Amino acid sequence: MLFGQSVFQSVVTRLKEESDEAQKEEPVVGFRIHGLATGFVAETSDETFTAGTNTEAYFDFLPEIQPFEPEKPAPAPEPPPAPIIPKHLLRLTTEEIAEELALDKETTEAALNEKRRKFAKANHPDGVPEDFRDNATRRMQIANLLIDTAIKNLFWR
Repeated sequence: MLFGQSVFQSVVTRLKEESDEAQKEEPVVGFRIHGLATGFVAETSDETFTAGTNTEAYFDFLPEIQPFEPEKPAPAPEPPPAPIIPKHLLRLTTEEIAEELALDKETTEAALNEKRRKFAKANHPDGVPEDFRDNATRRMQIANLLIDTAIKNLFWR
């Protein structure tokens, strides 16, 4: 019957034959439920289960429960002491900052840039407490102006 048929038609014919054979077979009556594993055990007892029985043993091992007492709130922490302003942040005049930088006519551009980095490390506004940022900003502005002027003068010699 395979001759003269396409592969698809032969598969369809075979499936139809198998389904006809399956319908002719009588179902087997047995104690098994098809689809369940053999390890499945169903309860066959006629006794009814009542909730709450045999649970007293569980409570025998529990520690005795003490009544709940709310904890007293912890005292509020003391505020930290106010920061003390460093002495160098009180020096705000151009002369005092120029003295700190020790600028002279013989200083090279690389040395001036190094002085700017060292001064910024000690005086930058981001590195001091918020209360002292205005003084630090003022000092950085003056120092940058002095160093920029010194670099500019190097090129005009």
